[in-house]
Order: sequence, then C-alpha cells, then structure tokens
Amino acid sequence: MTTTSSTPETDSATLHKGRLGVIGIVFFVVAAAAPLVGMTGAVPVAIVLGNGAAAPGAYLVVGITLLLFSVGYAAMSQRVTNAGAFFAYIGRGLGRHLGSASAFVSILAYLAIQLAIYGFFGGLLGSQVGLLPWWAWSLLAWATVTLLSLLSVDVGAKVLGVLMLLELLALVVTSVAILADGGPEGLNVWASFNPAAILAGGLAGSAGIAFAFAFASFIGFEATAIYGEESKDPKTVVPRATYLAVGVITVLFALTAFAMVTGMGASSVVEKTVELSTLDGVPLADPAAVLFSLATQYVAPWMATVMGILVVSSLFAGLLAFQNAASRYLFALGRGGALPTPLSHVNGRGAPSTASLATSVLTGLVIVTFAVFRLDPVLNMFYWFSGLAVVAIVLIEILVCIAVIVFFRRNAGNENVFQTIVAPVLATIGLVLGEYLLMSRFGLLAGTVAEGVDPTVSSWGLSPIGWVLVALPFVLLLVGYLHSLWSHTENEALVKDVLS
Repeated sequence: MTTTSSTPETDSATLHKGRLGVIGIVFFVVAAAAPLVGMTGAVPVAIVLGNGAAAPGAYLVVGITLLLFSVGYAAMSQRVTNAGAFFAYIGRGLGRHLGSASAFVSILAYLAIQLAIYGFFGGLLGSQVGLLPWWAWSLLAWATVTLLSLLSVDVGAKVLGVLMLLELLALVVTSVAILADGGPEGLNVWASFNPAAILAGGLAGSAGIAFAFAFASFIGFEATAIYGEESKDPKTVVPRATYLAVGVITVLFALTAFAMVTGMGASSVVEKTVELSTLDGVPLADPAAVLFSLATQYVAPWMATVMGILVVSSLFAGLLAFQNAASRYLFALGRGGALPTPLSHVNGRGAPSTASLATSVLTGLVIVTFAVFRLDPVLNMFYWFSGLAVVAIVLIEILVCIAVIVFFRRNAGNENVFQTIVAPVLATIGLVLGEYLLMSRFGLLAGTVAEGVDPTVSSWGLSPIGWVLVALPFVLLLVGYLHSLWSHTENEALVKDVLS
C-alpha cells in the first residue's frame, strides 16, 4: 500500500493538495464551533447556573487557555503534516501505540458531536416546521452532508463560508447595537471580566459550571491541522489558520456574551435570563429566546427571524465540518494500517470517499436506532453526545500538549521555549482543570443526573448512562492502545509527516 509522498503514490490514496488557504480552513473550523448555536444554547445556562454577569469572562479565560494550547499545536504542525493531526502529533511525541489509541478517541469525539447536531437539527425542524418527524429531517440533512463530503473539499469550504459569514454578521451587528445603546445599566466591563467575579462560587460550584459550558462551546477549533494535506502551504497555512480561528471564536464568544449581559443589565442578568428563557413555567426551557429577544429589542424583529433561520444553517455547517473531520481521521487510520486499507481510498475529486461513506453509515445507523427506540432527539441524542464529545476532545488535547513538550525535548529546532514548554505546560494545567470540571458537571451538561441529585449543588451525581458516557473515552483509549500493541498491520504513514 502506498502511504506517503516519499514513496510512489496512487491517486486512490492521496488527498487533493493545494485546495485550501488560511480562510478556507478557518471557515471549516469556525463553522464547526457553531457560534450562533453556542450563544443561543450555552450562554444563558452559563449565566443562570454559573457565574451570572461574569459568564463572558469564563469564555475569555477558556479562549486564552485554548490559545496557549494552539501555540504548541501550531509549532507541531510545522514539523508534521498529516490528516490524522492529533493522533499523528501524539504518536510522534508519546509513541505510535498511544497515537493510534488517541485516534479512536478523536473519531469518537467527532462522530459524537456530529450525532448531537443531527439530533438538535432534527428536533428543531420537527418542532418548528413540522411536516416531517425529527428523524426524517435528520436523515435529509444526513443525505445532503454525505453528498457534499464526496465533492472536492473547497466546495464544502465555499458552502460553509457563505453560511458562516452570515452567522458572524448577525452576531456582530446585534452585539454592536446592544453595546452602542449601553442597555439599562450602561457598559459594566468589570462585572463581566473581574477575576473575582469570574471565579465567584468556586470551581466546584457556579464558576465551574460556567467554565464547563464555555469549554463545550469551543469544540471544533482544533481541526485546522486535519486539512494540512489539502492546504496550499501547510507549514504556513495551518499555524496561521489555527491562531486566526481561535482568536475569532474567542473574541466573538466573549463579545456576544458581554453584549447579552449588557442588554439585560449586569445586576439583574440572572433574573432577566430566567424570565426570557422560561417556557411553560420551566426556566431555561427555551434558552435561544434570550438572544432572539435582545436582537428584537436592540436591532429589529427581523433580526430575530434571521437568527432563527441561521441557527438551522449553523447546525448544517457544523454537520458538514465534522463529517469532513471524522472522515479524514478514518482515512489517515486506513492509510496507516490501523483500520482496513480501503478507508484510504480517495475519489477523483480528491475527497476521502470511502472514509466519508463509512462515517455516514455509522451516523445513519445511530439516527435510525434513536428513532426506532423513540428516544428524544434533543434531551437524549443532543445532550448525551455533546457531553461525550467535549470530554473526549479535551482528553486528546491534554495528550497533545504533553506530546508537544516531549517531542521538542527530543527534536530541538528553531522553536523558542515559550512554544515548546511554557505555553504547552500552561495549556495542560488549564485543560486538566477543564476536563475535571466537564466530568464533575457531566450530569448537568449531558442531562444524565442521578435521581434525587441537584446538579447545581452536587457534582459527580451521574445516572448509569452518565457514568458510561463519561468513562467511554478513557476505556476506548485503553482498548485502542492494546489493539495497536497487538496489531501488526500499522505502518509508518500513521504518524509520519506526509510531506517529508
């Protein structure tokens, strides 16, 4: 089997190079973060159950942590270009077996978040549009995403670009309108970004809840390196795209969250958020109503209507982005011998067609299973899988940070000490803390709280399904490690720089 560009290649095992520039990759990554979905779904919860007016500060802190992670990640991308990204980096730093094991956890994460979005997409259209049951809407999106993923990667980038720009424009216009008005109390930067306010309630309490939801909102930013093989100049494009993507997401999340707090007034933001999000007497039952109400008040009713439409397009953009990410991981594993070789097949358009179809088969089966067993698309499918995904991806990010430190200790180059030690160490500390918060508050994130437990007061009170989901990434990491240890089919392409 041909594996790298240093050996003779066939068109069937090589991704189409030179398709994406910095902006194209950023489109995929920001689309995966689904900013409008995060601002309508997570911020109101972080305000009410978390640290109130200081929720924007939690988003800023998490963004800075992930920016520190990006420093070592970007430095590594200049040494290794591989569609496997995360697992290639881990493999180069911590050994091929752990790298291979981490690949399975990464695939779990991307499949899980894609399934979460399919559930939310179907549930949203099923309730708001009707005509079809939720699973029919999900399968309609599934078929469209599968088709687009089989086309050239730059076609997907163009589709995502249009959708993402409209989404960002709606958030920026609304935020600027609110901040220009000043809201009922004027701008109160200190209430949202004061360190004491951000940490109010402690990491084991309300501050920890806000941080957990903030971490969950950022998933997807790390996918920049996945597209390295298809970029025009990966050694330059990937680092730039990484910094730009993290910077855009961080500023956008912190700015929009601060605008929401300003629009409601810092001193009464919790009560106002509860009021706007209450549906049928249940607080936070309709969190999207908070941003929509503010858009109506400070811009115009049409903005809320536009946002309602863009939430759907944002979900679709996220589906396409994670379809591409998962399929490229499967492609890289097939090329490296960790999974069946046919997964490394590339069609005439340069897309990993077999891996993409395999991704669609897996997600399609789960959608059908949830439909057959009449499980709720939002309360079960969305919450379960989104919680699982963020725990899995933060686990992999921690391993990447450690791998970066070890790799550059063994392979010193032109990189400075901040890139190779300081930033990765600080990011590791932040990510380990973030993983603890995510796991301890998993019941609240995933809706898997044990009976009789108040998740806003008690941590680790998980139902049996909650314990299964939170443990799954760690179990899969161990199983993947043992599989790699005993496997004799893996080859050097698994963690190799394909441009070397």
